[in-house]
Amino acid sequence: MNAIRNAKIVATLGPATSGSERIGALFRAGANLFRLNFSHGTHADHQKNLDAIRALEKETGRPVGVLMDLQGPKLRIGRIEGGSVNLTKGQGYRLDLTDKPGDAARAPLPHPEVFSALEPGTKLLLDDGNICLRIVECGDDFAQTEVEVGGPLSDRKGVNVPNSVLRISALTDKDRADLQFGLSMGVDWVGLSFVQRAADVLEVTRLVDGRAGVVAKLEKPAAIDELFEVVEAADAVMVARGDLGVEAPPEDVPALQKRIIRACRFAGKPVIVATQMLDSMIHSPVPTRAEASDVATAVYDGADAVMLSAETAVGEYAVEAVQMMSRIIHRVERDPVYRKYIDAQRRDPQPTAEDAITAAAHDAAHTISAAAIVTFTSTGTTTLRASRERPAVPILGMALGLETARRLSLAWGVYPVVAQIVENMDDMAREAGRVAVAEGFAEAGDSLVVTAGIPFKKPRTTNLLRILKIE
Repeated sequence: MNAIRNAKIVATLGPATSGSERIGALFRAGANLFRLNFSHGTHADHQKNLDAIRALEKETGRPVGVLMDLQGPKLRIGRIEGGSVNLTKGQGYRLDLTDKPGDAARAPLPHPEVFSALEPGTKLLLDDGNICLRIVECGDDFAQTEVEVGGPLSDRKGVNVPNSVLRISALTDKDRADLQFGLSMGVDWVGLSFVQRAADVLEVTRLVDGRAGVVAKLEKPAAIDELFEVVEAADAVMVARGDLGVEAPPEDVPALQKRIIRACRFAGKPVIVATQMLDSMIHSPVPTRAEASDVATAVYDGADAVMLSAETAVGEYAVEAVQMMSRIIHRVERDPVYRKYIDAQRRDPQPTAEDAITAAAHDAAHTISAAAIVTFTSTGTTTLRASRERPAVPILGMALGLETARRLSLAWGVYPVVAQIVENMDDMAREAGRVAVAEGFAEAGDSLVVTAGIPFKKPRTTNLLRILKIE
């Protein structure tokens, strides 16, 4: 019980952490979910890792979530003669659709959708923002630019078009093939890259068709303009600070992060903060103090999860990075100020029966000093409502199916368990007490606050609150 954290940890698998032994070590160190990055690796690699995760799940008896992360469109310049050129501030530089190798005066950009979104004054960022070009003149197949920030430009460097909505689907042909493969092997969450609008999320939601939850990765400023619509369309959200930090000014990213977390908290959608959280631990056994503060800030803000990327995928100290992140979370959640921050962000319930029941459960647990809130759920909705309230006691998420329990491993404060099927309220009371005691949340004499929906197994009907005393 003492090892339970409210905020969860997502660990990315890669060459440094493939195989049953390494995955097991990450789990024991504190990872709650595992991310399969489909920008790298083969289908066989991902299948092997997922098989290892499912074997770990059976061994430990704990539901373990798996997030597949789709690559999304990658905008890149074409080939450059000699491999690279050096651009200097103030010089002119042309981009066009021709496939002739680039040189000191021009480069191919094989993306007509980029040219259609340009206008004079628009800025293009190349090589993760290391080079900045300002559009002077443009057409359907070319852009004449002036170099504002120069430097070496080499083959196939990435291109970002900040503050512009591109006429391009968030799903490439590769993504569609990867998505079908991931769903066939049974992933729990699908991370969607290159989200520009809510319609992008709805497109993949239709393809997923309830077989997994959809995580909208917010990495483009255009998506922030439709923030509430995107959050509403998604099942969860990721603050993907890598590309977001390229397309938005660095000084804007902290405020955007807080704004996204707040929107997700309001909507009751899980939110993950990702990218460079403990970046120095790729090669160092300890993080910088700034990185520790970065993780802590996300936890103070009430994020459901924090994510490790290269730190665990290719890092030299993958297990240590998870252990460090877990210790930071534990330390923050023991801080008396943490509870004040969390309570200050609590939203007023909406005028619905479901919100009324969930808010009352939060208040009742506080008033009677309950050992835990127990939620019975078939789809996860009842439990996510309880998580949104950010109670001061653990949430025992009694899922009526393994797939739901796996998805709930992402939610703040939730300890997911696969519950036995209950047919009536007496069954529910017995099962709640049995699991709470067996999992170490309660003992004889303790009280539990239970929420559920009647009739049982009917989705999205949170309409029951019951207080139980364990005999």
